[in-house]
Amino acid sequence: MRILALILVSCVLLWHQIRCESAEDDEELEISTPVTGQNAKVAESRLSAQIFAVIDHYKQPDPIGLPGAPVPDPMKIPPIKKTLTMTTLQMENVLAYGLSKFRIKFVKMDMKEMRVFAGVQVDKMTLVGNYTLNSLFSRSSGPFTVVLKDVFTQGNVTLGVERDGKIRTQDITMDSIFADMSMDFQNLGFMGAVFQSVVNSAPNLVFDAMKPFMLKEAYAKISTEVDSHLEKAIGDNVLPNSISPLDMAIAEGRKKVRAMGYDPFKVRDYNHTVGMFSMEMTNTWIIGVSSFYRVGNMTVTMENNTVTIRTQVGTQQIKGSTQWELSVGNGMVTRGGRAQFTVEHIKMTSAMSQSLDVRNRPVIKDLQMELGNIQVRTEGAGTLDYLIEFAVNILPNLLRYQIMDAIENPAKTRVQEELNKIDVEKFIRQKLPEFEKMGLKMDFDFQF
Repeated sequence: MRILALILVSCVLLWHQIRCESAEDDEELEISTPVTGQNAKVAESRLSAQIFAVIDHYKQPDPIGLPGAPVPDPMKIPPIKKTLTMTTLQMENVLAYGLSKFRIKFVKMDMKEMRVFAGVQVDKMTLVGNYTLNSLFSRSSGPFTVVLKDVFTQGNVTLGVERDGKIRTQDITMDSIFADMSMDFQNLGFMGAVFQSVVNSAPNLVFDAMKPFMLKEAYAKISTEVDSHLEKAIGDNVLPNSISPLDMAIAEGRKKVRAMGYDPFKVRDYNHTVGMFSMEMTNTWIIGVSSFYRVGNMTVTMENNTVTIRTQVGTQQIKGSTQWELSVGNGMVTRGGRAQFTVEHIKMTSAMSQSLDVRNRPVIKDLQMELGNIQVRTEGAGTLDYLIEFAVNILPNLLRYQIMDAIENPAKTRVQEELNKIDVEKFIRQKLPEFEKMGLKMDFDFQF
């Protein structure tokens, strides 16, 4: 539960850092209409207030836009000049309206490759400005309006560790498409029929003329913002480029597990009775739980206003010991002793989701486990030693898949029961102010 909470909050914070814009950078980079109104007030407030605003925002059935997002509306577009068939089109004083009313359709984070894929849709974007249309025989000018429906923008951002040990953006690609467009160029006069025939043959012509300027500004903003916030987050720390930051984070997680006293780990005492037989195991210790490592990829996706985290981790050899006692006939015959056991490895694939409406509880979507060879050595049972060791060492390895099938569903149910106890909204509201003060030194922990 601690790991899930840390991942969820860290993802929110990382996503927030990439999206939010500091006031100092606004003054240096702003080339369009400044952000005003409620967005500006939220953007100037502290981190916790911004995230609280996002939490409340996603309680709506159809959240549009994002509180505090540095999206100028309207956005100024530089003058555009486009050569058409026998004519030249110039557009000036162009403003784009509706950019702040976007929906985040999906976000996919590949933690291994440090890539982020995102898709954003604007239902309606309106472009207004002045145009001049020149040809060999005439000249016309006046105001124009272009209305775009269902504008979808997809972007890919790749990060990497550079020679100085800092994470920076290495590649950004973006593209925009739309479903439908209507135009109104006033005062076209004689050129109206010619211009209309050109537009009908190439409906993307006007939009394609504006798109490079819009994307150029987006490239600059995203690159500067991501690099700036990453530099602030990492500080003076230097990262090697021979190992991915994800694997470094996992290595730090192993240290954290050991520092918190979870390796070796003491398992609660266990007592199970079947008919006249009773088995009790006490003083059980497991060594090696901090040897976990990444087996496959780790991805974080956001789609349909739900965040899903998929992980594949494994451990090296797990060792343990337990004090056992077997009782027959209500204590008439008892045998006890010590057992040493080893598990070659444990691999686990899991998928957990959390609605952005944090009033809902986390949900475990998938849980698959794989056990390596199991070996047990018992002491104290006398002639029963051989029978016990045969039953434990041979049968589980022969019936491995049947055993795991029997374990996975109860384990998934048990994990979900624990997740149902987590009040995500209450946790975030309590911990975020502490995070602002303590940063990564903060201890994320749930008490059940």
